[in-house]
Amino acid sequence: MRIAFMSDIHGNREAFDACLAHAGRVGYDRLVLLGDFVGYGADPVYVVDRVAELVAKGAIALLGNHDEAAMTGNTEGMNQYARDSILWTCAELDDSQREFLGSLETSVSEDDRLYVHSEATAPRAWHYITNAAEAERSMRATEKRLTFCGHTHRPQLYHMASMKPAVHFKPPSGQPIPLIGNRKWLAVQGAVGQPRDENPAAAWGLFDTESVEFTYMRVPYDIETAAGKIHAAHLPQILAARLYIGR
Repeated sequence: MRIAFMSDIHGNREAFDACLAHAGRVGYDRLVLLGDFVGYGADPVYVVDRVAELVAKGAIALLGNHDEAAMTGNTEGMNQYARDSILWTCAELDDSQREFLGSLETSVSEDDRLYVHSEATAPRAWHYITNAAEAERSMRATEKRLTFCGHTHRPQLYHMASMKPAVHFKPPSGQPIPLIGNRKWLAVQGAVGQPRDENPAAAWGLFDTESVEFTYMRVPYDIETAAGKIHAAHLPQILAARLYIGR
């Protein structure tokens, strides 16, 4: 089975559509959407409705911290740009869209895999994975051999052998990486809608359960249109500017 992973879409219709189209051309059997469908971008209604449609067809979708904030209106802990975009998003979503977000789980287990937006120690505390020590805590908090998460907007890959500390591995794009069976692995997806690894291309990942290989993918998309919508919605202008530089 080939599983496509997408995370941190953040209301970016153009990036989401580009990743879905690319994944369709590459081919996949299961779609896992790792949360943060809204916030920052100007198309939250489209993205939430599209995610709900995909879930109805068998996709797995998880709750992200921006989704929770848009559902509840609680922006505690967010910076001013995120807060402004969430308050705008709250006014855009209707009751059915908020109800859909409220139906989502923070983590899902499947076979030897854990899917979570943030990490495994406390999924709803929204901790970030930014280094090997944090990755190790997450891997030790689950019995699953493979963890797939998002939240940090930067592609990262960690592995950990028995009785040894976690090791960070900088993943190349477009190259299958074997997730060796005698280790635990944690694959952090990059962001579909707002990459922050200085590469503006939208990011998604593909896992093959038969070959046990994971591939990080990057996809160019129409940034000009996505940024123009942010300007037109009078959202913080930095949210448009950062799309061009992936930061």
